[in-house]
Amino acid sequence: MTADMRILWITEHYPPSRGGMTESCDRIVRGLRGAGVEVDVAHLTRRNRPWQVEREHGGRLLTAPLQDDPEHALRRLWTTLTAENLTRGAYTHVVAFGGTYALLAAPVVAALLRAPLVTLLRGNDIDTGIFSMRRRGVLRDALQVSARVCVVAGSHAPLVSALAPDATVTWVANSVDTDNWQVLPSERDRALAWRAEHVAPGRRTIGIIGHLKNKKGVGFLLDALRASGHAEAFHLLLVGEVEDVVQQWLAERSDTVPHSMLPFLDRYELPSVYASCDVVALPSFYDGMPNVALEAAALGIPLLASDAGGLGDIVDEEIGFAFPAGDRHACRAAIDRLARADDEDLAKRGAAAAERIRRDFTPAAETAGYLKVFGEVSGT
Repeated sequence: MTADMRILWITEHYPPSRGGMTESCDRIVRGLRGAGVEVDVAHLTRRNRPWQVEREHGGRLLTAPLQDDPEHALRRLWTTLTAENLTRGAYTHVVAFGGTYALLAAPVVAALLRAPLVTLLRGNDIDTGIFSMRRRGVLRDALQVSARVCVVAGSHAPLVSALAPDATVTWVANSVDTDNWQVLPSERDRALAWRAEHVAPGRRTIGIIGHLKNKKGVGFLLDALRASGHAEAFHLLLVGEVEDVVQQWLAERSDTVPHSMLPFLDRYELPSVYASCDVVALPSFYDGMPNVALEAAALGIPLLASDAGGLGDIVDEEIGFAFPAGDRHACRAAIDRLARADDEDLAKRGAAAAERIRRDFTPAAETAGYLKVFGEVSGT
């Protein structure tokens, strides 16, 4: 019964922090609280904020600033839990959600509370953590003592098993609330005005959105686009933190690769950006399940995407243009298919994308997935 569940949720990613992991964490916690689960969030924040415990709807928020002494912060977290009498209510589960310090703290706190540990891995936790000299030990220790490990990409299960062969792994996909994620008429007008000003007639816009790091394969896509011979058929719209090497690549080819760049935007600033795009590209070498993929597809935007991580659970030729991660020839072929697609083809793929997200990647399904895990772990 959800009313009997009381979860201590330890994370480095929670509002007012920004980014995709924060959005996912907030969404999952709100879903569980909405289902009647009491969730106390211990936010290991990197911001300079005061230590405090405050009520939120459906639980408490414990703000624990890491600052320049994370070991002190993690030890003080236990003192705070004890001082606030939060350990007396018998937490039924402890959750580690993303980040090295959450993975470091949660196993110890779970052992002290005698509660089962459920570890929720996001993309970077496992993709790069498994090969990190600094983080692998922390990751392995957490996985080995977890009663359950949840991943957002089916392809992450073998990586978990490589470090912790006895771990029980469950796939629970990210989601997007399509009822509250739509393009307003004013946002569509803004998108049309932007295109009229920046995009030459006859060119299609490829959006590349988010933290545009090495793992996102932006440089890889740019090389494939240029090699495809179709670069001048498109206008690139890069939104987010763009690495210097990518900016330099674009500057050197500004005459042959038309493009625009916008700064990092919060989620609810993005609908007009998505509406400016004919396709959204996610050429990642490895990944979790990017919110950008779900958000774009939910708005009826086809995806040009690799099969990295959770992208392989979402994207195929019905809703976009797919290729194996890191395969430059296949990426070039996918760009060629995109260049040859007519407006009717793009509209058909976009409609299929929106229907798939509406049907299969809902907040209700995500919440039900985690409730099932917590029920199985506690035996209720």
